Amino acid sequence: MQPEPRREMITWQEVDKLIDYLLPQFRREFTAMVLITRGGIIPGGMLAEAMDITHILTAAVDFPAQSKTEKSNLMVWPEFIQFPAEDKLRGRPTLIVDDVWGSGRTITAVKNRVSAAGGFSETCVLHFNPYRNLFGSVRPDYYAAVTDARIVYPWEINRGTDQVLAGEL
Repeated sequence: MQPEPRREMITWQEVDKLIDYLLPQFRREFTAMVLITRGGIIPGGMLAEAMDITHILTAAVDFPAQSKTEKSNLMVWPEFIQFPAEDKLRGRPTLIVDDVWGSGRTITAVKNRVSAAGGFSETCVLHFNPYRNLFGSVRPDYYAAVTDARIVYPWEINRGTDQVLAGEL
């Protein structure tokens, strides 16, 4: 059994700094964004506002558990719960946004499907975890920080008083 990964809580001010760090990195103008639900919605919205991108789409992906071993679960095919129609992506420089690249499975699956639809896709995350990456030297095209921690973003924190009293995040 592996030890629980280190956890790091990020504030809204830190998220703003990460967005500010990403903005000057972009090497091209994007005409569309695909935000991966749920983690990519907030950072993607912030980037879309700053970059004046209005063609914003979402993708929801699930990797269903198929066996009792963790290693074989990494081999399952993604199930696309929601994905933009090909005509919304074809010919468009598209930025794919998520909060974190851990294993890289979700964002890579979305990137491949956008490319198959004829979009010109690049990937962007707030945090990249090279220690969990399943794709060797492949990395996000844009990332604001490298981490080995399980990042807890401000939008993931339970807000109810019952949760605070229960000692949960």
